[in-house]
Amino acid sequence: MTGTEPTHQGGRGARERILRAAAELFSRDGIHATGVARLAEVAHVSTRTLYQHFPSKEAIVAAYLGRFRAEPPVPAVVQLARDDVDPRQRLLALFREPSTSPGAVYRGCAFHNAVVEGAGTMPEVAELVQQHKQAFTHRLARLAAEAGATDPETLARRLALLFDGARALSTSLNDTQPFRDAHDLAEMLIDQAVTPAAGRT
Repeated sequence: MTGTEPTHQGGRGARERILRAAAELFSRDGIHATGVARLAEVAHVSTRTLYQHFPSKEAIVAAYLGRFRAEPPVPAVVQLARDDVDPRQRLLALFREPSTSPGAVYRGCAFHNAVVEGAGTMPEVAELVQQHKQAFTHRLARLAAEAGATDPETLARRLALLFDGARALSTSLNDTQPFRDAHDLAEMLIDQAVTPAAGRT
């Protein structure tokens, strides 16, 4: 081992440390700005150990996003699974303004950020993002049907567009104000799509 390598390497926790480092660095600094050497340094592994767990940086990005799919980081998305709240309120919960710490940078959607940063150079990641977005819209469609929407697929597509748009604009402005407008628009869309007698409790 050379003096430039991390002092703690390998071990059964190496993969987990790499993914924790990826979550920290990709979210804070971005994917392109985070090199493999920096990931290895923060994860306390050698670059050789890192490549033993992940054959490429794209594989690290894909695993990082895979964790987001398994553990939704957005509290509003978690609300979709609640069975003690009526479907209409669960859909509207998506558009609650996120809480942010003073001075913090709003980073928006990890999937959207990854595919934008990839700019066509990470096809595995692009496919994963596409699958995630489609699955999310299908989930909204099921909930829209529960809420009584006459055309749940159309409502789901529009809500997904509104949700991603609010996050993208909030990222650009570093201001979560767009969620307030998105909430009002979502309420209008849901009320227009749901028959008067349906989805009310």
